Amino acid sequence: MKISRRAERIEPFYVMEVAKAASQLAREVARSDQPMIFLNIGEPDFTAPPLVQEAAVRAIHDGRTQYTDATGLPALRERISGWYQERFGVNVPARRIVVTAGASAALQLACLALIDTGDEILMPDPSYPCNRHFVSAAEGEAVLIPTTAQERYQLSAAKVQEHWRARTRGVLLASPSNPTGTSIHPDELRRIHSFVQAKGGITLLDEIYLGLSYEDTFGHTALAIDDNVVSINSFSKYFNMTGWRLGWMVVPEQLVPVVERLAQNLFICPSTVAQYAALACFAPESIAEYERRRAEFKARRDWFIPALQSMGLQVPVVPDGAFYAWADCSAVAHKLGVEGSWDFAFEVMKRAHVAVTPGRDFGQADTGRFVRFSTANSMAQLQEAAARLKGVLS
Repeated sequence: MKISRRAERIEPFYVMEVAKAASQLAREVARSDQPMIFLNIGEPDFTAPPLVQEAAVRAIHDGRTQYTDATGLPALRERISGWYQERFGVNVPARRIVVTAGASAALQLACLALIDTGDEILMPDPSYPCNRHFVSAAEGEAVLIPTTAQERYQLSAAKVQEHWRARTRGVLLASPSNPTGTSIHPDELRRIHSFVQAKGGITLLDEIYLGLSYEDTFGHTALAIDDNVVSINSFSKYFNMTGWRLGWMVVPEQLVPVVERLAQNLFICPSTVAQYAALACFAPESIAEYERRRAEFKARRDWFIPALQSMGLQVPVVPDGAFYAWADCSAVAHKLGVEGSWDFAFEVMKRAHVAVTPGRDFGQADTGRFVRFSTANSMAQLQEAAARLKGVLS
């Protein structure tokens, strides 16, 4: 069977290969004194809070399961609009909000709406691999630009200007970022957007971890800059609804009918039950619970990163958001008789029964030296993982 060139361009998602190996080993050691600890997948250990669960059950019980508008429930679009006003002090009209089948669908819709064959999209290296694959699926070309710890692993306006070419269509950034947990300084983001706008390009922001921001300097939505920014968001991370597959995008008003037309044909609509459930995310009781959980994620970061540093796993930039630690393992890999983060990850999995993610997926800029730890796990599990790692690295 002939496979399309489009499909062939999509690289394997190596994170999932590691996850499969970890799951297999987990079954083998499940009854041992060291069952597997998973610090490899970026999924909150929290589930949807009670009001959200109850809203989903109520929607099913009441038979509210038919298709919605392709752009989502009007009431949910209004709630999201209100959240931007209350949380960030930014007026985002509901008519510019499109609810989607997860942030993945939002990114796909944005790329299909804005990218033509051969268009180049500038992205930082390292960055989340699926984002560049959305560009490839739209027959564009993701151009990865190496970044440094001094740059917080984010693009600068100077680097965007340096790499802009005739075929460049825009930038795709993430703030906070996966895998580094770092955000773009608002002033730098303004400079980037100003340059992109002057070139007639697009500024596309992945803001799915925005709710999990821990520092006042950051945690500002790019929508405060200009209505022409395209922002992608999700109910998965801050709102703890990963498997519900629900997200949204905010687009310039003239782009809404274009995205709607694509969504009608590709997805019909997001999950109706998930949408009714998500209405309860914005109840004061739910927000209070999400804020309690955000504080818990911050506490985990504040404990775990010093623990990593103490055993030689250096984290060059303390993350200001999300739930990741991007750690350089090159100084300690030799203690396990290996080199590089890929072999280090498998050796740690085998010896300590701790699953982590090697940097291979996230780009080419020195990523072979780094592993990504996910701190989306309980403090007890993080403490046990740290003790095991210290044991094998000492």
